Amino acid sequence: MDVWVEIVTLLIPGFNDSTDELTRLTEFVASVSPDIPWHVTAFHADYKMDDTPNTTAAMLRQAADIGRRSGLRFVYAGNLPGSVGDLENTHCTSCHATLIARSGYRIRDYGITPNGCCPSCGTPVPGRFDAHFAGQIASQPTAIRLRR
Repeated sequence: MDVWVEIVTLLIPGFNDSTDELTRLTEFVASVSPDIPWHVTAFHADYKMDDTPNTTAAMLRQAADIGRRSGLRFVYAGNLPGSVGDLENTHCTSCHATLIARSGYRIRDYGITPNGCCPSCGTPVPGRFDAHFAGQIASQPTAIRLRR
């Protein structure tokens, strides 16, 4: 169908953060394709859920470990910029070179070749990439406004 799918899970303490639930989720995703990127993001207590604790960096790292043990090759942790080690970055699955370095929504370095491969070892990187990096579009999330 020529579409690219990525999955985002907002990790909410006490709601969807159990090892069992995360294992079942990530094992299912990996059974569809281990190349589907999984983004596990931090919950921040706000609005009507202000009595729920915030997701910590340690919780995100633990969820990421579960995803990797389940067989996912592209696992990211977000919404706590600079607090989750290299889990904001994209790495080559063969040689582990950093292909895209990020800090939050900001791309700090982009190294995928024009034909979508790792520049260090030539391994194809699953996804949809332009022939060259055209620069940062936004440094933070934006609201999409629909035309009527």
